[in-house]
Amino acid sequence: MLLDTYGRVATDLRVSLTDRCNLRCTYCMPAEGLDWLPKPELLTDDEIVRLVSIAVTELGVTEVRFTGGEPLLRPGLVAIVERCAALTPRPQISLTTNGIGLGRTATALRDAGLDRVNVSLDTLRPDVFQTMTRRKRHQDVLDGLAAARAAGLAPVKVNAVLMPGLNDDEAPDLLAWALENRYELRFIEQMPLDAQHGWKREGMVTAGDILASLRTRFALTPENEDERGSAPAERWLVDGGPARVGVIASVTRPFCRACDRTRLTADGQVRTCLFAREETDLRAALRSGVPDAEVAERWRRAMWGKKAGSGLDDPSFLQPQRPMSAIGG
Repeated sequence: MLLDTYGRVATDLRVSLTDRCNLRCTYCMPAEGLDWLPKPELLTDDEIVRLVSIAVTELGVTEVRFTGGEPLLRPGLVAIVERCAALTPRPQISLTTNGIGLGRTATALRDAGLDRVNVSLDTLRPDVFQTMTRRKRHQDVLDGLAAARAAGLAPVKVNAVLMPGLNDDEAPDLLAWALENRYELRFIEQMPLDAQHGWKREGMVTAGDILASLRTRFALTPENEDERGSAPAERWLVDGGPARVGVIASVTRPFCRACDRTRLTADGQVRTCLFAREETDLRAALRSGVPDAEVAERWRRAMWGKKAGSGLDDPSFLQPQRPMSAIGG
């Protein structure tokens, strides 16, 4: 198992498949994009499946989520999902995506073994979407969401980040839209993971702000704490339920004590935390002929050193040197 010195056991693996993205969200990267990882530095499809297999069969991982960048840009995605779904024991497999491309891939991904998707959509207004992402792809995201729902990739979760002066007035409208379309909405506080390192705590929309805005239109009842488990989102029943809305408050309400995640970057580095500044290189181990048992042991050692928290509350906190697109969300 992947145990740390604080007694936490990691069973949820996040795998970044690429650092590339077809949007340029203002809270993630500059308009011109980034210097993408050279292809030889990326894990191959076989290396990804091998590492997932080690995690599942030797280290106790039960959930695998593919992220990016934008994972739908990975040419071998469907085959990777299919091979990971064939593992014994079979892990739960999900995908975090911006939704562009889901319209043509949702059915194939479901048939390959994908269980569900998380789709990022911050606004219902096409003009605001263009401002935030620097692309005119709003309808493509809506079409992708509909395709995921039609394919049965349920529950279809929608992740939204609210930004001051752009979409911070949309929380109630987003929730009303999600309820109408049978999507599970989760708001995420903006995190210090932008490539520009321009994040400022005093400029973010907090969980408290989001909940206050939602309560102008909806009655929210806190979900039983036992139901949350290690999930990052605090959830509330909407107007008595059964529909729920979640808030992931990584900055103002950190949930590090219950964290069960381990992360693998697109170039094969283990990260113990989204905000970690240290990494453990498994790609080099694979390419030097190290057997699976030794790869597993290196992974265990990396997770054993996981820190108690993200350090966001520490005045000396420093953002990770690598942006979110390279780390994987």
